[in-house]
Amino acid sequence: MKTSKRVILATVITALIAALGFYLILPAINVYSQEFWITLTFVIVIWGVIYFIAGSGAKIKNFGKVGKSGFSFKFGAVKWVAIAAAIPVAVLLVGNLVSSTFLNAQKYANIIEVPEAVFEEDMPESDTVSNIALMDTDSATILGNRKMGELSAYVSQYEVGSSYSQINLGGKPAKVTNLEYGDFFKWFNNREQGIPGYINVNPVDPDAEYVEFSEHMKYVDSAFFGDDLLRKLRFSYPTKIFDEINFEIDEEGKPYYIVSCLTPRVGLFGAMDVNEVIIFNPVDGSSQIYSVSETPSWVDNVFTGHLAAQKYDWYGMLKNGFWNSIIGNKDCKITTDDFGYIVIEDDVWYFTGVTSVGNDESNIGFIISNARTGEYKYYPVFGAEEYSAMGAAEGEVQEMRYVASFPSLINVSGEATYIMVLKDANGIVKLYALVNVENYSLVATGANQTEAKQAYIKLLKEKGVIVEDGQPAEPTQPEALSADIVVADIRTVTVDGTSVLYITDENGVLYKQSVSADESIMLIKNGDSITVKYHDTSIAGIKQIASWTKKA
Repeated sequence: MKTSKRVILATVITALIAALGFYLILPAINVYSQEFWITLTFVIVIWGVIYFIAGSGAKIKNFGKVGKSGFSFKFGAVKWVAIAAAIPVAVLLVGNLVSSTFLNAQKYANIIEVPEAVFEEDMPESDTVSNIALMDTDSATILGNRKMGELSAYVSQYEVGSSYSQINLGGKPAKVTNLEYGDFFKWFNNREQGIPGYINVNPVDPDAEYVEFSEHMKYVDSAFFGDDLLRKLRFSYPTKIFDEINFEIDEEGKPYYIVSCLTPRVGLFGAMDVNEVIIFNPVDGSSQIYSVSETPSWVDNVFTGHLAAQKYDWYGMLKNGFWNSIIGNKDCKITTDDFGYIVIEDDVWYFTGVTSVGNDESNIGFIISNARTGEYKYYPVFGAEEYSAMGAAEGEVQEMRYVASFPSLINVSGEATYIMVLKDANGIVKLYALVNVENYSLVATGANQTEAKQAYIKLLKEKGVIVEDGQPAEPTQPEALSADIVVADIRTVTVDGTSVLYITDENGVLYKQSVSADESIMLIKNGDSITVKYHDTSIAGIKQIASWTKKA
């Protein structure tokens, strides 16, 4: 076959395969998408394979001999196809290098600003906790499936969606998910009717309800062909890099999908962050795109919790350079492994603890991040990390083998306190638990929030943490002694749920202080010359630090 015909044939067949691949895989046609360059590489390779097959004959013995039948091709053609395929591969390799944290540590660290805030001001004490989603998605799924089982008219044709969105509905947290088609045939039989409603789970007082739409949804994740949600979005926005797609309900009760669009903040592929938001109407397929700053206030999910934590980790780990994040870890901070939700005014915020690198048993503070605007706040509240608190709550009722949900943070009589639910083996909420952040040995449980909080306040009074009027207790101490020391060693130990710093001087004398009592103690380093005021303890050779100053 003549070269020109082979080129035309290879191009036509490759175009058909590429079109089919685009229809099925739906990649973004965007140079900032790594998926685009990978797809382009495959397209070039496919073109080359078809080109050479089209020029081959039947006699394999003549392989490589120009002008003979068989696999006869010019090695010059192989070279050009290889070069063409190497270009997108090179873009991927170079693009990842120039976008790496190794070369751009400060750019990654400067993506967000994290102002320090006052815990008691932003988290005022309240009698009940109605603004925190205490229920996790697994429990919400159980309640949603149970509610679906009650819908005799729909249970045989639809199923509950597997992805619950955390939203603010009427000033209170809610977990919502729309119904989905069970399979292809159920979609085919019900495609004219569409999706009739959604499940609304109350994560504060565990309950679920089914809500019917005034107009049914046509475009959903479980639909097929042109009704498929992602396909409809991709054909409408072929160049956008989609992040998560969240189902939400607006103030009028109408359904929408909120689609976050990503762009790199560093280099070609680095620090992918949300820059635009698509609000998609699944009833008629219409949509509108907004910048993050112009997103309507009723929208709750623009930034995911994972992205919020990732951006803080860049900030906490890389602000002193890449090598410091690998060796030394001076002032390096990272978030804990999970996050919770809290509603403040009209917005959903993510909540997670912050810990020093290498100290996984205690937190040095907490952050909250606005899921719509991406705003951050940091609270320097020292104490146990979330999983230690969950373990303490589970240990309080260990004979029942309940499992704790990921906690959130509340203010109880001025004390930073974890609140969580305890679930049985079936995922049903059985108890509420409150755990003191600074001392996670202080645990109280109750059948409801009120009972648990009353038991917790009583416990705080019994332990002398607060006095009868609910204010923090003010312990008295004898006059402190003073000493000038050189720091020889520093160790952090968790004692009864509290992080305690032990400082050894050049003479082997130990000085200790709770991090929660004086967070500035974390600034002391090996070799520092300091003046300490201290009290003797019941153990010879161990002193209790009252205050300290660094010598000039």
